[in-house]
Amino acid sequence: MKPIWIVDDDQSIRFVLEKALLREDLPTRSFTNPREVLLALEDGNDEQGPQILVSDIRMPGGSGLDLLSKVKEKLPGLPVIIMTAFSDLDSAVSAFQGGAFEYLPKPFDLPKAVELIRRAVEESQREEVAEERMAATPEMLGQAPAMQDVFRAIGRLSQSNVTVMITGESGSGKELVARALHKHSPRASGPFVAINTAAIPKDLLESELFGHERGAFTGAQTMRRGRFEQAEGGTLFLDEIGDMPFDLQTRLLRVLSDGHFYRVGGHNSVKANVRVIAATHQDLEQRVKEGAFREDLFHRLNVIRLRLPALRERLEDIPMLTRHFLQQSAKQLGVEPKRISDGALARLGVFGFPGNVRQLENICHWLTVMAPAQLIESKDLPPELALLPGESAARLVASAPEAHHTPDAAHAEAPAGLELPPALLNGKRAWESGLEAEALELLASGRHDVWDELTKRFESKLILTALANTRGRRIEAAQKLGIGRNTITRKIQELGLE
Repeated sequence: MKPIWIVDDDQSIRFVLEKALLREDLPTRSFTNPREVLLALEDGNDEQGPQILVSDIRMPGGSGLDLLSKVKEKLPGLPVIIMTAFSDLDSAVSAFQGGAFEYLPKPFDLPKAVELIRRAVEESQREEVAEERMAATPEMLGQAPAMQDVFRAIGRLSQSNVTVMITGESGSGKELVARALHKHSPRASGPFVAINTAAIPKDLLESELFGHERGAFTGAQTMRRGRFEQAEGGTLFLDEIGDMPFDLQTRLLRVLSDGHFYRVGGHNSVKANVRVIAATHQDLEQRVKEGAFREDLFHRLNVIRLRLPALRERLEDIPMLTRHFLQQSAKQLGVEPKRISDGALARLGVFGFPGNVRQLENICHWLTVMAPAQLIESKDLPPELALLPGESAARLVASAPEAHHTPDAAHAEAPAGLELPPALLNGKRAWESGLEAEALELLASGRHDVWDELTKRFESKLILTALANTRGRRIEAAQKLGIGRNTITRKIQELGLE
């Protein structure tokens, strides 16, 4: 693990922090002024670079705020904690504008100082993992089983030119799937042309799709190639196909049937060498029953159907997507990417996202502009996501992992004014019901060690879950559970969890 760098001209401050952090198995390296820090950074030795920088604000060798600015230029993702006397609090607050993680007022309470530094370490480690993932970000993200099914389907279709119908709610990323299908197909070297049939007026849509000849209508001063010709040798993506006017559906059916079409006002047949991928958020079967969509066109388009899940069906993907969009927004705006706390992620995890992934992307863009500090907390989220009065982020964090288990919604409750998504409602109190049922079964069996048996199983599951969450780091797991490191070590031995 990289060391925590401590910068202070006061030897006693350095000594106290070094000893306290070493007791927590956190390595340190100390400096007496900012100049020494900058020289050490110039060495460029990543192995000895800082995990966290803890710096005083006023030192004979330079200002901690100046050091913050220079360090952020070299290591924009490094958490920096500014130590300050009470009279310097205004300066410390201004340090947030430069990207400080937090400030530590002097004289400080040592346990609280260590807790703050450990929190910064956890954040740093999370961001390191996130940055590694972002370095190899594919065109689509998703670890949820429903998204893995989509990825498998794209893989199976990679050597095919078959027509595909993508269904899914608005904002769920249907065009991304279409682009991925094109990219991983034999037509990848050809163009990818997309058109939203619902966004173009009916009178212009025919010309947009098939092009027109000169003089075909008023204003047609030159011949124009339509989207079918533009997509020659590649893929044409027809988004919101369910909104296509009925008479145009007939023309589209002819193209799909024999591969030829006529430009508007034209007399010569044009051959279309195009793969068609269609998408809709509507129930096309119902549209067929209502007579609004041609049944023969539906069957022609519906050769392979690929359903894209809504974001509320893939809650486990929210942290990854959020960090990805925060990185994207920061890059677009030319600013440093913001980090997001567990509490804020938990709040995102219980929001229904009616606008799906597109809504999450917009929220991340809003946060990049509007969140006041580099670390996004629950209170920084947009109004529709803000914490309700009297509700704690800890409660949300506690409930979120239960979202993907037993489908028993009988006793599920939502905070007043908040509509929980089905995934969270389903598992809200299932574990309590399961515990009650298990206890009744053991009591009825006549056993006299029910307390020990259930306590052992409960503690084992709790400790293993915490260790999985911290990737095996015992001290961090103990801290999150609210027990001592000696306690967790003893429990691991007693429960046989080594």
